[in-house]
Amino acid sequence: QVQLVESGGGLVQAGASKRLSCAASGSAFSIYTMAWFRRVPGKEREFVSSISWSGGSITYADSVKGRFTISRDNAKKMVYLQMNNLKPEDTAIYYCAGGDDDWATVQSRDPDFVVAGGYWGRGTQVTVSS
Repeated sequence: QVQLVESGGGLVQAGASKRLSCAASGSAFSIYTMAWFRRVPGKEREFVSSISWSGGSITYADSVKGRFTISRDNAKKMVYLQMNNLKPEDTAIYYCAGGDDDWATVQSRDPDFVVAGGYWGRGTQVTVSS
């Protein structure tokens, strides 16, 4: 069992930076692929980024590539999303999620469908003003 709690959201101006954090509990964290998703109310959830348990495999959505950086610290059971050059279209609720590699593969391809076997946080709101 893994529990995830996001933090770091808030209001920023366009062009600013922000770092989201995800604190995990549970012994399985270190072997799970971790990911960030986001949702704008009324729209489908969108995949943002994922990182394998070792950190050796990282994937980004095209919309954030070059601006966002995902990282993890297995010893601290933390996952981070560094967001630079934020744009108003980045405004969303950001969710931390994790699961095994099979879960990550399916969930990233169909982010709006909740795939069994994954763990989710409650989300943190990021608002980017123009």
